[in-house]
Amino acid sequence: MSLKSTIFKAQLSIADIDHNYYADHSLTLARHPSETDERMMVRLLALALNAWQLQALCHGDGTLAFGTGLSDPNDPDVHITDFTGTKRLWIEVGQPEEKPITKACNQSEQVLIYPYGAAADVWWKGIQNKLTRQRKLSVLCIAAHSAGQLAALAQRSMQLQATVQDGQITLSSQQGMVVIEPERWL
Repeated sequence: MSLKSTIFKAQLSIADIDHNYYADHSLTLARHPSETDERMMVRLLALALNAWQLQALCHGDGTLAFGTGLSDPNDPDVHITDFTGTKRLWIEVGQPEEKPITKACNQSEQVLIYPYGAAADVWWKGIQNKLTRQRKLSVLCIAAHSAGQLAALAQRSMQLQATVQDGQITLSSQQGMVVIEPERWL
């Protein structure tokens, strides 16, 4: 018998001062049995950092959602899809291989990868030359210590506030506060 995903609920209030985006999101995150709290929270962080693009890419007429994640490697971790079903923004978390990244670049207008953790530098050194030709791709690294701090905010029911200003995001809850400045690698 296979293990079932663990369901997390998050009330996320976003104040993105950099992009003049202010909204509340009621989110359901399904954490795959092999997914860590750290990875799940980086997915949530990626959604918070890019929620403003729902208005920019789809003029509000689309959906911002979590994909099936680890359950389906052909589905993004986070995406913005317009009313025609076209993926306008495809977000991956972690250290994906070149082939799925290329496929994502062919299926979406914009692709973002958020590598994190101690192995992110090693992954980047091994794949960097292969990815630089992808014009639709951006890579923004989350420092290992920051990703670890995010995991401490994970609760089955979360009330989170995200403030984005000057390229930094502050994610806070009753569990604490984390300030992260993603480092642009591509």
